[in-house]
Amino acid sequence: MKKETRQEEIIRIAARLFKEKGYSAVTMRDLAAEMGIKAASLYNHINSKQYILDMIIITLAEKFTDGMQQIQSSDDNCIGKLKQIIELHVKLSSQNIYGMASLNNDWMHLAEKRDYYKKLRSNYEEDFRSILEEGIASGEIVNEKPEVMMFSILTTLRSLYIWIPKKEDLNLRELSATLNQILIKGINK
Repeated sequence: MKKETRQEEIIRIAARLFKEKGYSAVTMRDLAAEMGIKAASLYNHINSKQYILDMIIITLAEKFTDGMQQIQSSDDNCIGKLKQIIELHVKLSSQNIYGMASLNNDWMHLAEKRDYYKKLRSNYEEDFRSILEEGIASGEIVNEKPEVMMFSILTTLRSLYIWIPKKEDLNLRELSATLNQILIKGINK
């Protein structure tokens, strides 16, 4: 396993603080105190609090984008692709509990990267919608509003970061299978 760099440690701890207190409430002094170092020392590794937020959110959004591109290019049918999307969210959410909180709650604090993030999110949702539309066209899923289906599924998946830490004996494979059953069975013919 690769050893965590000081910058990665700063970003990891900042993500936890952002989740606990909110991005706006966390200062560089808070972060330094949490790490047991002087605030000035942080700047040897990072440029600003804004840079940290950018790294947390953009890195995670790009992972979702890359995952969706792989799903879109797979030979799976619509239901198979939806299952892969659920697995992607379970995996990334379980690996990035604190980052998911920033992605969902703090993205509006992005400055220069906000438009880029919004484009990634928009493209992700468009890809998701197109999978649903393909499923409707092929008769795999019911002919209902894809926007409502997407909203329903994504609302559950985007909130996993809240629920996962409360489950000590969580089996991620089992969680993915259960979510597949619950979220897809309702739209599966």
